[in-house]
Amino acid sequence: MSPIFPPRLKRGDCIGFFSPSSAATVWAPTRFARAREYLEGQGFLLKAGSLTGQRDHWRAGTIAARADELNALIRDPQVRAIMSVIGGSNSNSLLPYLDYEALRRDPKIIIGYSDVTALLLGIQARTGLVTFYGPALVASFGELPPLVDETLAAFLAICGAQTPSLPYLLPTPALWSEERLDWDNQRRAKQCRPNQLVSVGTGRVRGRLIGGNLNTMAGIWGSPYMPAIEEGDILLLEDSLKSAETVERSFAHLKLCGIFNRIGALLLGKHEGFNDQGSGKGPLDILLEVIGEPSFPILAEFDCAHTHPMLTLPLGVQAELDLDRQQLRLLEPWWC
Repeated sequence: MSPIFPPRLKRGDCIGFFSPSSAATVWAPTRFARAREYLEGQGFLLKAGSLTGQRDHWRAGTIAARADELNALIRDPQVRAIMSVIGGSNSNSLLPYLDYEALRRDPKIIIGYSDVTALLLGIQARTGLVTFYGPALVASFGELPPLVDETLAAFLAICGAQTPSLPYLLPTPALWSEERLDWDNQRRAKQCRPNQLVSVGTGRVRGRLIGGNLNTMAGIWGSPYMPAIEEGDILLLEDSLKSAETVERSFAHLKLCGIFNRIGALLLGKHEGFNDQGSGKGPLDILLEVIGEPSFPILAEFDCAHTHPMLTLPLGVQAELDLDRQQLRLLEPWWC
C-alpha cells in the first residue's frame, strides 16, 4: 500500500476534536475550556465533535455515536486536522465503522495518543495515511505553561505550516513532569525534574517508526487494523499508570509474538505513575528481564508519552535512532 500524506496545518485552519472513548469534556470541563481557549488563541479554528458535553457511563457515547462523530469530521472538508479529546479504553470499537475511503480522498492530520493508538494504527493499516502520535486536546493543551507551550512547539514543528529541513532532529526537553494534579482545580504549573534518557546499546539504526501505547495495541493485535511489524522497524512503546505485573505481561506478549526478533530498535517512552510493586524495577528493567540480552538497541525514557511536555511523532516514516547521542531523527517527509 502506497503511503498517503496529509497537508500541513496553517494558522486559521480548522481542528476538529472528538471523544473516541472517555468523556473528558464532561468530567474535566475547566481543563477542556482552557485547552480550547489556548488553541484558539494560537490562531486555529476549533470544531466540536457531536459528543462534546455528552457522557454515556464509561464513555462519551455508544459505539455508533462515537463512530458517527469521527466520520462527520473525516468527511468535513473544512476540518484539516482531527485531534482526540483524550483516550480511554475503547477506541478500538470504532475501527469497523470508519469511512476510510473519505480519508483517502481527503487526507488530513489525525493525532492523539494512548488509547487512540488503535485509531492511528488502524487508519494507517487500512489507508496508508501517515498518522501522528502526539497531544490530545484536554490532556495536553489543557496543561498550564510552560509545559503546554513546549508541547505546542513540538506539535507545530511536526504538523505546522513551516516545512522543516530533513533530516529533522526531535528535541529532548530539558525538564519534564509526571506530577498528577486535580485537572479541574489545577492553579499552578507542575513540578519538573531534569530530563535523562537511557541508552542500551550503541550506534545508529534506521527503520520505519511505528507503534504507540503498549496496552492499547493488545486490543487490535492480530486484526486487519494492526500494521505488521516489519524487519528493522523502530518500535515505539509507552504506557501509563500500569503495575509491574501488567507491564511484564505486555512485554512477554510481544516476545511470544516474535516482535523482538524482527525490530531494529526500540523507543521506550516515559511511564507516568508506574507502580513497581515494591520491586525497585522500572519498565526498562522488566523489559530486559523478559527479553534477556537484547539483539537490538533501546532508547528509554523518551518524551512521547503521557508525561509533559510531549513530542509529536509521525508514524510510518523512516527515522534514525542514534544511541550514542540519544537522538531521534526523521529522515523523510511526512506531508504532501
